[in-house]
Amino acid sequence: MKRFLEVTGLLLTVFGICGVIRELTDGWFRLMGVTRFLTDSVWFLADHALFANIVIAALGFALMVMSDRVRS
Repeated sequence: MKRFLEVTGLLLTVFGICGVIRELTDGWFRLMGVTRFLTDSVWFLADHALFANIVIAALGFALMVMSDRVRS
């Protein structure tokens, strides 16, 4: 369970950071467009894509921190 939380947290953090970079560079950074699918498909996230990507990155970081508290 600990490893699953670590990997999930890492992926969410990387996807969130890539989404933030993509939003700040106006779509130039298209390496990982996973969060673009989320922000374009969900109607209330379409106007707040930068904020949504920041939240995704923060959630991933919190998941990695929380995985340290889980017993193996």
